[in-house]
Amino acid sequence: MPIYLFPLTGNLTSVSEFFLRGLSDDAKLQPLLCVLFLSMYLVTVLGNLLIILAVTSDPHLHTPMYFFLSNLSLVDIGFISTTVPKMIVDIQSHSRVISYGGCLTQMSIFILFGCMDCLLLTVMAYDRFVAICHPLHYMVIMNPRLCCFLVLVSFFLSLLDSQVHNLIVLQLTYFKNVDISNFFCEPSQLLKLACSDTFTNNIVTYFDGAIFVFLPFSGIFFSYYKILSSILRVPSSRRYKAFSTCASHLAVVCLFYGTGLGVYLSPTISQSPRQGAVASVMYTVVIPMLNPFIYSLRNRHIKRTMWRFSRKMF
Repeated sequence: MPIYLFPLTGNLTSVSEFFLRGLSDDAKLQPLLCVLFLSMYLVTVLGNLLIILAVTSDPHLHTPMYFFLSNLSLVDIGFISTTVPKMIVDIQSHSRVISYGGCLTQMSIFILFGCMDCLLLTVMAYDRFVAICHPLHYMVIMNPRLCCFLVLVSFFLSLLDSQVHNLIVLQLTYFKNVDISNFFCEPSQLLKLACSDTFTNNIVTYFDGAIFVFLPFSGIFFSYYKILSSILRVPSSRRYKAFSTCASHLAVVCLFYGTGLGVYLSPTISQSPRQGAVASVMYTVVIPMLNPFIYSLRNRHIKRTMWRFSRKMF
């Protein structure tokens, strides 16, 4: 499938399609990558679906914590479905071309689910803060209306963030080339390809990142600061039980933010686009796959319900 280029002046190029470089150009590795990513995708979808079905089917799990967990699982399914199926199809069809409109769509949906991941992790940190620091008022504060409101606000803020990035890319009329050094339309890669002055766009992008990444992370940090202060005041015999209720969430937060910030802030990765593509697999594929295991292995209620549910299915 050809890439249609429309030469203008100098080295400026208006494009109708982009070329995704993927993870490797080695033809021998393509079948292995296809099987590997298909397996990871199926495990991710199945694991997160089991958590959603377990939470919805067991009345004992109809609590704010598990309500947010089921929404996080739904977002993780959408997050990985934005990139991996396209990558598998590209490998099978021996074509890495994506249309301009398809690239914008993939980027927008990717940012939507990625931002929702950040915001839901923040909401879950607040939920743990209320549960540990204000246990007597927990069910009053975290009532169903507030829980639904927090999820809806997370969705609409994420939608706003995705549209801001969409508008930024739409301002980029011309590109130096059409090669995206990743297996999906990653926003920063598109900005690097732009020929026009991107100073204003970079300022907007950094400001947007401060709002939708730094502020949620600050909220999580503050919540755990208060949680730790509260736990240290209780007898040592009760500390483990108190902290174990948020250990899984803390592990997911460290994985998500650690790998995400590592990809964008590491000078080695930023100088090597191919290394950046490999590193981005961690937060786009591996973490959504690990989330069900992290939450289920450390939670006996989820494990029991998932085991009972899987026995009914099989």
